[in-house]
Amino acid sequence: MAKNITKQVMQSDGTRIISAERGFSWKRFMLQWEWMLVLMLIIVNIFNISVSPNYANVKNILNATRDFLDKAIVVFPMAFVLMLGEIDISVASIMALSATIMGVAYQAGVPMAGAICIALATGTVCGFINGIILVKFPELSSMIVTLSTQIIFRGIAQIILETNSVGGFPSWFTRIAAGKIGGMVPYVMVFVIVEALFFAYLLHYTKFGRRCYAMGNSVTVAKFSGVKTNKIKIIVFTMAGLFSAIAAVYLASKMSSVRPDVAKGYELDIIAMAVLGGVSTSGGKGRILGAALSILVIGYLRYGLGLINASSQIIMIVVGALLIIAVAIPSFRDSIGNANWFRKLKAMVSKS
Repeated sequence: MAKNITKQVMQSDGTRIISAERGFSWKRFMLQWEWMLVLMLIIVNIFNISVSPNYANVKNILNATRDFLDKAIVVFPMAFVLMLGEIDISVASIMALSATIMGVAYQAGVPMAGAICIALATGTVCGFINGIILVKFPELSSMIVTLSTQIIFRGIAQIILETNSVGGFPSWFTRIAAGKIGGMVPYVMVFVIVEALFFAYLLHYTKFGRRCYAMGNSVTVAKFSGVKTNKIKIIVFTMAGLFSAIAAVYLASKMSSVRPDVAKGYELDIIAMAVLGGVSTSGGKGRILGAALSILVIGYLRYGLGLINASSQIIMIVVGALLIIAVAIPSFRDSIGNANWFRKLKAMVSKS
């Protein structure tokens, strides 16, 4: 049984600091949501192996992983957005607009490196606009704001390109998606791993991360505690815009072309990956490890269902069912633990 440990530290100036720490509990450790995700990942891989014997091959698994890493790039900043108790459903449209601007800039004679910088700037500005609107008009919900900007950003991309596409990118640009380290590990996989480590450090080991948790639990309390809530909100949404643009660059490299309808529907998968990873939609709860595991669960699940030629509607139903499970299990567990009959039963068992 875990015990709470209280420590008292006397500083040199005579002030006393009292801190409370929760003791380690194996039960609490094993009941973490991440273990459920590990179990889901094992089941998904067993299913994939059963439908395709060739799946159990390192090269094939790495190739399958590369197919959904464009979404993975945006999942970690999305986790921060959800951590604040907000949501951003404009990320896929930011990807489309950033890719469109990059393609048009390159077509107009801008060097590819310069066009990539323009794309990153476009995504950053789009995310900044979302943050500024939410700060200046706090009565508006983030769902309404980002739904509006989702329509606006993709609308601009469609106005620019209409039904056309832009291609003919230099060969080095296409190697961003196709390139591999040692002929095995895709470049983008290394990028996503480094990104995950960066966001894990930012969330779990910095003041910024602790303030995001505080804002998710109560914006009012965080504000009266001295947290600059507006500044953090702008930074988080701007960060989501920037990484959406990075994902757009990778997606354009993978497709070797740019269209205004690129990344359509991606926002649903991105949000699903974050929520399945244990990030609470009401804010203040979640970890980057869970988000990383859920990326693999949903990514490999989609790949496996594709192996058996499942329709897109069936895949959406399965992913939706996973989300319901992810939301329902913790609530069900808490309701059981809080039920009077369950407490009485535990008391009877302990006495016997």
